[in-house]
Amino acid sequence: MLESIFSSTTTDVQLTLTHALLTILISFTLGAIISFTYMKTSGGTGYSQNFMLTMVVLPAIVAIIVLMIGNNIARAFSLAGAFSIIRFRSAPGDPKDIAYVLFTMAAGLACGVGSFDYAVLFTISLCVLMFILKAVNFGAKKAAQKTLKVTIPESLSYEEAFDEVFKEYNVAYELKKVRTTELGSLYELMYTVTLDNQMNQKAFIDAIRCRNGNLDISLTMSPTTPDY
Repeated sequence: MLESIFSSTTTDVQLTLTHALLTILISFTLGAIISFTYMKTSGGTGYSQNFMLTMVVLPAIVAIIVLMIGNNIARAFSLAGAFSIIRFRSAPGDPKDIAYVLFTMAAGLACGVGSFDYAVLFTISLCVLMFILKAVNFGAKKAAQKTLKVTIPESLSYEEAFDEVFKEYNVAYELKKVRTTELGSLYELMYTVTLDNQMNQKAFIDAIRCRNGNLDISLTMSPTTPDY
């Protein structure tokens, strides 16, 4: 039964040197295309060189494994047992990285079973889709949560010191922490604020400076956990 299932779902590919070289060449090419797409759609320098190299060689590795297995069920189980002892020590990446790993593996599988046309069509289609999603900025947040630290004099009521500023710039906020500094002569306030990406942050900070007497202000790009 297993042999009939395997033979019905796998293309019977004759393993020859010419076919193996063609498979490896196409796999490398598709891996390079996928890696290039990742670099251009990841934004800035938010990727590592090791991950880029991995995406180039991974389709060829998967294709070679498929070529070695062929239609041999016993060989498939033997290779599965051998690869089960491999342990990856890398920290898991974000969902986009995982999707690209599956992308490269699928391209390698298609090349391994000899479906070069489907592999090329599949790779080009998804790469074009990724460029389109990047161009339209699909899924981008309209607002970002950040941490705002403000120092105020003791004469200023911290409970409502910046309510008018927050309301003027339509900023959602929550006061997370209050502490005294400089022997009690100053207060340090920590807010979690939600800022619109189109908002003029400099003007927002300048408005706060006018209220706190030009004392220290810190706007962190990502929210932090207060230290108590």
